Amino acid sequence: MTEQLRLMAVHAHPDDESSKGAATMAKYVSEGVDVLVATCTGGERGSILNPKLQGDPYVEEHIHEVRKKEMDEAREILGVKQEWLGFVDSGLPEGDPLPPLPDGCFALQDVDEAAGRLVKLIREFKPQVITTYDENGGYPHPDHIMTHKITMVAFEAAGDAEKYPDAGEPWQPQKLYYNQGFNKPRTIALHEALLERGMDSPYGEWLERWKQFERRERTLTTYVPCADFFEIRDKALIAHATQIDPDGGWFRVPMDIQREVWPTEEYELAKSRVDTSLPEDDLFAGIRNN
Repeated sequence: MTEQLRLMAVHAHPDDESSKGAATMAKYVSEGVDVLVATCTGGERGSILNPKLQGDPYVEEHIHEVRKKEMDEAREILGVKQEWLGFVDSGLPEGDPLPPLPDGCFALQDVDEAAGRLVKLIREFKPQVITTYDENGGYPHPDHIMTHKITMVAFEAAGDAEKYPDAGEPWQPQKLYYNQGFNKPRTIALHEALLERGMDSPYGEWLERWKQFERRERTLTTYVPCADFFEIRDKALIAHATQIDPDGGWFRVPMDIQREVWPTEEYELAKSRVDTSLPEDDLFAGIRNN
């Protein structure tokens, strides 16, 4: 295949692109693939999770601008392109009962109407492959679930000339994947590797929570080798300084152990219009040779 390969990653907030599939994107960029991140919201209602920045009056007052600047830095580190879909962050409701979502937020938009923005971007960028979240959002944040919903609609509608006629010439992506990087086999493998080496593991509580909640294990179909790009992934993640503590649990597993024990990022193939054999090691399997 001589046509330019293009990958679109659809994410809910700035920082999601760096915590989910970032090493994969950096790998494909290094191979000449055109990679675009579509960010649904500006992260305006995101909490400041880095204790070093909590209480900073400038950051708290200008969180939207700060997170945009963080996204700019992460984009440069990963070497990807990035576009904002322009929706407003819904926030993560907490309490029992849960409070209502804010008026006008992303999660309260009409799904078909909201998908139109993504259809337009798909038709402009023309990706063969799209990645996003599963129906649970990866975790049940309302914006992650809404991201899943609009991506599913847009994947099918982008190639249909009768749908969204004002959104550009039709383009049909060939494959759609769910990010599944936070999976149980990976977590267990890293946890056991640390304990075998006499080291503390940050995953003990994760695994206990997995036992407490009945959660269907996802089908991992695609393992992308990208260990050489784990450092770029971490650098991009640290660029989102309001969201990530560089001394936190994200970075407690030594890089050499990560590369040795689990050198891939994982995906679940949700839709495919090309023939492919599972398991795969390439998001473009079935496309490169067609």
